[in-house]
Amino acid sequence: MMAYSMPILTAAIVFGIVAVAIWIPWLIYTYRKYGYLPLSVLVISFSFIFYSLAAFFLVILPLPATRDTCAMQAPNTQHYSLIPFKFIEDTLKGNWLDIKNPATYVLLFKQPAFYQTFFNFLLLLPLGVYLRYYLVEKAYWWKATIVLFCTTLFFEITQLTGIYGIYNCAYRLFDVDDLMMNTFGGVIGYFIAPAVLAVFPSKKTIEERAAYLVEKDEVKPMSVLLAILIDLFLVDLSRQWIMVFTKHNEVTSFIVTTLLLIVFLVLIPIIWNGRTLGTAVMRFRYSSKLSKKTTISRLIKRFIAIYVAYFVGVIAGTLDNIHVTMNSPYYEASVFLALGSTIIFFILTIVIFIHIMLVIFGKGKRRFFFDEAANLFTTRK
Repeated sequence: MMAYSMPILTAAIVFGIVAVAIWIPWLIYTYRKYGYLPLSVLVISFSFIFYSLAAFFLVILPLPATRDTCAMQAPNTQHYSLIPFKFIEDTLKGNWLDIKNPATYVLLFKQPAFYQTFFNFLLLLPLGVYLRYYLVEKAYWWKATIVLFCTTLFFEITQLTGIYGIYNCAYRLFDVDDLMMNTFGGVIGYFIAPAVLAVFPSKKTIEERAAYLVEKDEVKPMSVLLAILIDLFLVDLSRQWIMVFTKHNEVTSFIVTTLLLIVFLVLIPIIWNGRTLGTAVMRFRYSSKLSKKTTISRLIKRFIAIYVAYFVGVIAGTLDNIHVTMNSPYYEASVFLALGSTIIFFILTIVIFIHIMLVIFGKGKRRFFFDEAANLFTTRK
């Protein structure tokens, strides 16, 4: 079973890395598309990534110890089998089966050719289920069959070419039986998918929920948080780009960051009818319930609320970086300042984290402090 457990374990490790890398972009995409996070979409999307990695690693792993795989093989080694249903002949080798003796039937499951074929049948069966979720209609089974066949053909060609030339000879057999069983298993998965997908809301239900949120003009707190993260990311990216072309120190960096925050959080939404670049990506804008247009004063208040948190963090970081020798009369004061700044920064981080959690899981009862302080509201209109 090591031949199967090792690739799956490898897929799990790679999946963890990929999941962390794509988590924020995936959240942005989901909230931009639906306006909320459907749990079923989360489960199906990330399980599909894990399954894809596991299936691919099951095909290519374990890798040979050397690239010169030709030297590991006997001369005239055949790297392909084009005889359909040869697995039946291979399974029945050895005269172990006695039709008149039912006790020999159980030996079928001990034949390597049988369980290898069975695992080939199972390999693309989940893919058939995923295709049914995305294609929806049973009448599209032929589209699924094309995708399934192309997928298994890709696997077999990968093996035949030694992962496209990485190895100078194929280290696994190109087998037409694998093509048939992989495709057949995927088609079966496509037809039995409704029994599996019954526990998840349909795509139609999710789209109806998204349309309801648009009609209700509701923007989820996670969308607001992602929008501000996008804006802050763009601010930092712009700061780093500017710093490349200028002589800079901590003071210059602080001034540039301040100016960029004003541009991204005040000037752009004033010009763009309440939209920052982040809110534009997330498909909403800021507005006021008291007037048709977002006022300058409200945007400035929102900027100040965000800037205060940034300013406190900068001051705490600056005090923490003050280094005074032990012989200096200010040494004790510097130690207290460093300790105090560390405590302040830690408390600020905890408070902001708790605040974010309360807003996100507060079912709309709370707003983020920068929106509350400015009395700004979000709208998709």
